[in-house]
Amino acid sequence: MKILVVGGAGYIGSVCAELLLDAGHAVCIFDNLSEGHLRAVDGRAEFIEGDLSGSDQIQSALTEFRPEAVMHFAASALVAESMEKPSKYFRNNIGNGLNLLDAMVATGVKQLVFSSTCAIFGPPERLPIDETLPKRPINPYGESKLAFEKILHWYSEIHGLKFVSLRYFNAAGASEKFGEEHRVETHLIPNVLKVALGQKPQVEIYGTDYETPDGTCIRDYIHILDLSQAHILALKSSKSEFYNLGTGGGTSVREVIEACRKITGHKIPVLEKPRRPGDPARLVAASDKIQRELGWQPKFQRIDAIIESAWRWHQEFPNGYGD
Repeated sequence: MKILVVGGAGYIGSVCAELLLDAGHAVCIFDNLSEGHLRAVDGRAEFIEGDLSGSDQIQSALTEFRPEAVMHFAASALVAESMEKPSKYFRNNIGNGLNLLDAMVATGVKQLVFSSTCAIFGPPERLPIDETLPKRPINPYGESKLAFEKILHWYSEIHGLKFVSLRYFNAAGASEKFGEEHRVETHLIPNVLKVALGQKPQVEIYGTDYETPDGTCIRDYIHILDLSQAHILALKSSKSEFYNLGTGGGTSVREVIEACRKITGHKIPVLEKPRRPGDPARLVAASDKIQRELGWQPKFQRIDAIIESAWRWHQEFPNGYGD
């Protein structure tokens, strides 16, 4: 197939593009490089530097490349920032997303795979989080993604756009080529590895008194390769659908740090700090539905395998992409 990967110079998009190319698909990456990196663009892909805020830019890219499907990763994705700058999140994640959908309708592209989030659920009533739970986001980030999911439903009903929306929590790890580098790094694993690389003096633990076995938050980490495979499988879906992605388990903050110590051979000092407001004790997603309907089977369910791949990449690129 010919696939346009919007946001394909970012962390998840770059690995998805890599795996699509490995599988023989033709790929064009559309990215404004505000969060992505030029060095994260696979050399086998076409590249168009453009911004979804300009509806003419994305329509031109679709007209030029003529894809059969679009993967949409371009979003603002920092929960804390969304509480400070809600306008940015609603404009980018909803308004700019509408520009993409309208351009797809105008050019006759009928298939979309959307990178969503389990943040649409808010604090869950039960774990693991499956697709039937109520959607009650508690921040503008989650609200913006939920709003776009509702828009997708209506574009499917009215315009015949077939979509799959994939919801997940913590993408982690690296491929052989591409890894995780954000200009503002909030994710636990890369921040712990920065300590092992000597780039940070310590890693912060926010809250050690949660009702968990070791007192720290438990989160659901998915290897970036497994996550990318789910996006590729979604291209084969015969219907518009929503799927949650998870490993069914979870790893605490202390367990992540201990695994990083073992894998890197570094002590990794910690600084214990108070809880952050709004951090639930446990967040774990269920993936029974996508396993049953699309045959998704995560291969890297051990946190050690995820961290080992991330550590290899960070050792090879200690300063990230350098842009």
